[in-house]
Amino acid sequence: MRDAVRTSPWAAERRRMHDALGPAGWAAHWNTTGARLWDTTRALAERIRTGVGDTLAGKPEEAEEIRPVLLDAVLGQHDAAWLVAFDGCGERLEGLAEVARHAGWWWPYENAVVICERPVALHRDEAGRLDRSDGPALAYADGFALYAWRGMPVPAEFLDELASLTPERIRGESNAELRRVMLEHYGYDRFLADSGAQPVHRDETGILWRIALADDEDVVTVEVVNSTPEPDGTSRTYWLRVPPTTRTAKEGVAWTFGLSSEAYEPVRQT
Repeated sequence: MRDAVRTSPWAAERRRMHDALGPAGWAAHWNTTGARLWDTTRALAERIRTGVGDTLAGKPEEAEEIRPVLLDAVLGQHDAAWLVAFDGCGERLEGLAEVARHAGWWWPYENAVVICERPVALHRDEAGRLDRSDGPALAYADGFALYAWRGMPVPAEFLDELASLTPERIRGESNAELRRVMLEHYGYDRFLADSGAQPVHRDETGILWRIALADDEDVVTVEVVNSTPEPDGTSRTYWLRVPPTTRTAKEGVAWTFGLSSEAYEPVRQT
């Protein structure tokens, strides 16, 4: 039924608009409407599928059975990301659009429909990734929730620790990915100060710091001062994460611009 309800009407409307606008016109229309939303929404939908599968499946083979069911869902409100490209342009998609305004994912069958409520909470970062440090990034009324930090899934109990982190706790975390989340939340500058770290190099571009971590690559940052003062006359300091192979501050700053240290010779900094 999904093909009849969603796939076929979408294909017919897309073909009609493509014929009416021409290849270049359709591409321009899509780029200014659906394309702006669909990539991040599609990634969110995939994250939900993975989360539901992980929650329901007790064994890997069960996850393989659940996934096709999730792929067969009509995405409700998440279909709005591409429906916006057809808003007011055709009758075939009016039903889908109406459901998207009021419901979450749904499964149409010949004599029945399974329909989900929309989430009660959704938190994303500027890149559209699930992101929240003090609760679920995505939550539904029935209690299902996903926890994430800048797109990376994390256990719910992990977030409870973030407010009381110490350098010792960060260094003691055996999971390298969770340790990186801890560092980002704690702040590289604060970790450097609280760890008694020493700079390994300094030059006219900034100060290079290195944090050695067990069973993980070194965390290397360049401390730089914004050359443009703030309105109050102060200058903000930033810590730029650079590759662990970086040996000088200039090399690190140059890397952030996609240049080698030899090629990085700014005439003026703003």
